[in-house]
Amino acid sequence: MSAKIKYTDEPLGEIRVIQDFLPSPAELAFREEGVKVTLALSKKSVEFFKAEASRHHTQYQRMIRRLLDAYVDRQSHAVTRRAAGGRRKRAVD
Repeated sequence: MSAKIKYTDEPLGEIRVIQDFLPSPAELAFREEGVKVTLALSKKSVEFFKAEASRHHTQYQRMIRRLLDAYVDRQSHAVTRRAAGGRRKRAVD
């Protein structure tokens, strides 16, 4: 049997509330629809992803898909920010 925990009434120090960053159960259960494509990649890219996937015990195709999804998410936010900021003047060469 483990020892009983003894609680004390000591100050906790600085306490701050952090934003909830965990996805909801609905977001975890959601699976995005996939589309099959044929894509020619360089040999060095495929070898890199296969080696990394092996190290992390996952599938290399899944790593590539997640990389592309992260890129799309990042670029989508950038486009939205640019559209909200209005048109910017382009420098003339």
